Amino acid sequence: MVAENQVTELRVAASEAGQRLDVYLAIQFPEYSRVHLRRSINAARVTVDGSRTKAAFRLREGQLISVVLADLPREGPEPEDIPLDVLYEDDCLIAINKPSGMVVHPSKGHWQGTLAGALAFHFSQLSRVGGATRPGIVHRLDRETSGVLVVAKTDAAHLALAKQFEQRTVEKKYFAIVQGMPDRDRDVIDRPIGAHPYQREKMCIRAGHPTSRDARTFYEVIQRFGGFATVHAYPKTGRTHQIRVHLASIGVAVLCDRLYGGRSRITLAELTGTSVSSDNNDPIVLERLALHAMSLRLRHPQSGEFLEFSADLPHDLASVSDGLRGTAGAPASAVSPAK
Repeated sequence: MVAENQVTELRVAASEAGQRLDVYLAIQFPEYSRVHLRRSINAARVTVDGSRTKAAFRLREGQLISVVLADLPREGPEPEDIPLDVLYEDDCLIAINKPSGMVVHPSKGHWQGTLAGALAFHFSQLSRVGGATRPGIVHRLDRETSGVLVVAKTDAAHLALAKQFEQRTVEKKYFAIVQGMPDRDRDVIDRPIGAHPYQREKMCIRAGHPTSRDARTFYEVIQRFGGFATVHAYPKTGRTHQIRVHLASIGVAVLCDRLYGGRSRITLAELTGTSVSSDNNDPIVLERLALHAMSLRLRHPQSGEFLEFSADLPHDLASVSDGLRGTAGAPASAVSPAK
C-alpha cells in the first residue's frame, strides 16, 4: 500500500508502451479501484514526464510517471438506519431529497451519518462502479447543500447516468439566497475553477493551473431585497463548489457560506435590517449554506425517456426567503429562528 501523499515514480517499460494511463495504474496499484485512480489523474495527482494528462493517454516507452495517491478509503459504509426522503425509485435508479448536513459518502472525519450508509441500510442493490465507499453514488452535493441527488442501483445504470453527467446533458436547477444584489437580471459566468493556492478546502477562479477546469454557470435573479437576493442557478459543468465560487466571484456569495462569504450564520436583525436593543434576543434564522438543488432532468438509463425530479424548498430556506419578502411589507417576524 502506498502511504498517503508519498510520491511514487514509475518508468514505462517497452512491454507496457501503448497502454492507457488508467489501465497501467490499475495494474501497478491493484488495491485501488479504477474510479479512484481516474479521480487522482483528474486531480493532477498523476503526471507523465512532469505534465498533467488524461486517463485515456497512451503511454510510450521510457516515460516517467509520478503518482501521489491518497490513502485507500475504508471498506464499504456501515449500514445505518437513517430516514431517507425518496422521491422516485425503480429497478435502475433512486432519486433522493438529501437534507442539509448530511455527507454523501464516507471520508476522513465523516465515517458515520452519511447518505451512503443510509442507502446501504435501505436498499439491497446498489451499483459498485464508484467503489466500496460509494455504493450507488453517481454524483454528489456538498454537505450543507440540500436537494435532489440520483443514485444508481445497477452498474449499467451507473455508467449510463455518469455518461450523461460527463456529456453535460443533465439539466440541474438550484435555488440560492445570496448576500448582495447581482447587477444583472441574468448572465452566464464562464470562468475556470481550480484549487485554491493556500487553503486546501477551497476552490477559486484560476486559469492556467494543472487543477483548473473550465466551468460555466447560468443564473437569473428571482427577487432583490435590501442587501440580499434570491436566484436560480443552472450549472452547465460540475466542478467542486462551482455555484458557490462563481457567485462569489461576481460579488454575491451564497448566504451563510463560511468559505466564500465569510459568515456561517445570520440573525433576524441582520437579515431584516432592524435594530435590536441590548435587552432583546436576536435569534439566528439560518446557520447553513443557503443552497438547494431544486430539480434534476435526465434520461432514464434503460428506457431513454426523460425523467425530472424535484424537491421542495426546505423549511429553513423557505422561511428566510419569506422573511426577506416580508421586509417589503410583511412583519419581520415572518422569519422563523433556525432549528
